[in-house]
Amino acid sequence: MKVTSVIRRPVITEKSAVAREASQTIVFEVARNATKVDVRRAVEQLFGAKVAEVRTSIVHGKMKRQGRFVGQRPDWKKATVRLRAGEKLPEFFEGA
Repeated sequence: MKVTSVIRRPVITEKSAVAREASQTIVFEVARNATKVDVRRAVEQLFGAKVAEVRTSIVHGKMKRQGRFVGQRPDWKKATVRLRAGEKLPEFFEGA
């Protein structure tokens, strides 16, 4: 799997911001078929930071209504990446 197609976008929420400051943890939306090894390689190659641990989970899409019509948002995969001690976070997380 290509390194650039593994990571879709960073997840910026209050919970991920607290985790980023407390324990150098970054949360990403990743491709559904990406494994933990794929995520580790992508983060290490794209950001140049050593990874200590990767956790993945499937986030189920919410049921949404619009009037009498019901639909469902798509399911997506979330990866929580903890960096090794002493590693620097990527620059684009500095202001977030």
